[in-house]
Amino acid sequence: MRSLPKPDLSGAEVLQLCAASIRDPDLKKRLLQAEAVVEAAEELYREHGENAELHAIKGTKTIGDLVSRKEMERVYNGTFVKSSRTRSTYAKLKKACVNDICPLCGQGTVHQLDHYLPITSFPVYGVTAINLVPACGDCNKYKLIHVPANAGEQTIHPYFDKVDDEQWLFGEVVESTPAAVRFSVNPPDHWDEVQVERLKTHFRIYRLGTLYATHAAVEISNMRYALKKMAATPGFAERISKHLHERAESCAQIYKNSWQRATFDALADSDWFCSGGFEAT
Repeated sequence: MRSLPKPDLSGAEVLQLCAASIRDPDLKKRLLQAEAVVEAAEELYREHGENAELHAIKGTKTIGDLVSRKEMERVYNGTFVKSSRTRSTYAKLKKACVNDICPLCGQGTVHQLDHYLPITSFPVYGVTAINLVPACGDCNKYKLIHVPANAGEQTIHPYFDKVDDEQWLFGEVVESTPAAVRFSVNPPDHWDEVQVERLKTHFRIYRLGTLYATHAAVEISNMRYALKKMAATPGFAERISKHLHERAESCAQIYKNSWQRATFDALADSDWFCSGGFEAT
């Protein structure tokens, strides 16, 4: 889960751009009338986001009884995503990630924006940039319309949460044929319970254990030939372990909690793998 800088556009600014692209005069008028409601809602969102309390915001069916949920969904999908006035804003939010890597899984390529608080329950945040998170297709699909009922059910929010300063993702070698890696969330002991629960919720909702295990299996297969060559001389197990630890250290310099770092560390620490378990196919 990778943090991102907060967008520099307000919800009211985006709402104005959308309204300028809408032909229906009645809807245009009501959108502009809803500007104050959107501004107040964004202020509340930012305050709760900083305190990891977005779960406490109550959903609504309308935006101040001015714009309905379905109307805001049409504004988002038909105007914000497609209008020439707003397309650059949509693209800018998508491009906030380094190398277009999804901040929710750290693996997929960003293709769309995800409403952290879903538009179906929170139409007031339908075009509010701080609620729109770049996401890959799988992450957007897995989350669906998840609404946290309590603090622990909140997924990690890239604009507010920083969880990468310390390692919390670890791997464990499965002594199978072929070898595999199982991933788990194990944050430092000094983390508070809610933060730990949120991380586990995020890991579960986005199915990261399965995703990372699949990629680890491919990585093990790709390195098998090189490890067999290293095994051709005496003392190879120690040499292979050192090699894998170095690869893990290199990955950690970029991102402490990548599946690659966790994979290489787990493999390096496995006597079974380094002594020949890598050859199992």
